Amino acid sequence: METFFSHYLLFLADTATIVVALLIVVGGIAAIALNKRKSPASGQVQVTDLRKQLEQSGENVQQYRLDKKALKIHRKTLKKDRKDRANDPLAESCTYLLDFKGDIRASAVSALREEISAIIQAAKPGDTVLLRLESGGGMVNTYGLASAQLLRLRAAKIHLTVLVDAVAASGGYMMAVTADRIVASPFALIGSIGVVAQIPNFHRWLQDRNIDWEQFTAGKFKRTVTLFGENTETGRAKLREELEETHAQFRDFVRQYRPQLDLEQVATGEAWLGNKAHQLGLVDDLATSDEIILEAVRQGKVLALHYQRQKTLPQRLGLAAQQSWDKLWQPPIS
Repeated sequence: METFFSHYLLFLADTATIVVALLIVVGGIAAIALNKRKSPASGQVQVTDLRKQLEQSGENVQQYRLDKKALKIHRKTLKKDRKDRANDPLAESCTYLLDFKGDIRASAVSALREEISAIIQAAKPGDTVLLRLESGGGMVNTYGLASAQLLRLRAAKIHLTVLVDAVAASGGYMMAVTADRIVASPFALIGSIGVVAQIPNFHRWLQDRNIDWEQFTAGKFKRTVTLFGENTETGRAKLREELEETHAQFRDFVRQYRPQLDLEQVATGEAWLGNKAHQLGLVDDLATSDEIILEAVRQGKVLALHYQRQKTLPQRLGLAAQQSWDKLWQPPIS
């Protein structure tokens, strides 16, 4: 009897597992079919009216600061201002606010390109863009792409101001120089016009353990230096040559958009705090991003744009499956 019930419970467990698996597959197929019938866009640009947001915040404070009579007058004035703007919505310019927080791969460039495309489609003569930029740099090619995206604004004759509160160094500064104006806070880290490559080498460690590492390439300089093989002076020299060439292109890029700079002085790989960077001409003005944004709010409408990518059910299931696979087959990393 116990054996019968044991087999029966196992049968139920197997059946439940199969049913759940089938439901996941069917759900995934249905989601894919539904997704195909929808718009092909994988995300959308979300827009926030910063002036309304700031006015609401200020009004919340005024409720506690003013007496009833003064509060009534304040609200009446605010209502009149809004009505005047509503009567002539095209009379005032619009400022678009973007944020770019860079990692080593400049991953935010995928959102940046969508936001810039939206601005170019909507912008009218006199509209401007503010970009809050925070990046210590990273990969040359991806930061080059991010810089190229910002240059699309120049091509569309849309004035760009880059705001740096914390850091715009190396690839981050490469992005910043595309702007018509760079504003930094007094203690922001600016510059680092240089190139670096560093790589550990485990050749001697492997050699001590009698482990051979073999690498096969076609092309004399397909690999210049390696993690596990024995590096040669020829390979090292070639890598240095490539770094110098990249640095020269970086310098030329900076010179093109900020010709007033003394590159012999500033293109040394050093970074400076905002005050010194201003003296050297790396930035145009000193202020926090908050000051510039409040100034823009007083002059006209300010819209903050943020591209939000949407994930379909199959993508979410695929991500969960990949994470599960990684936990099973990859060693833990601390």
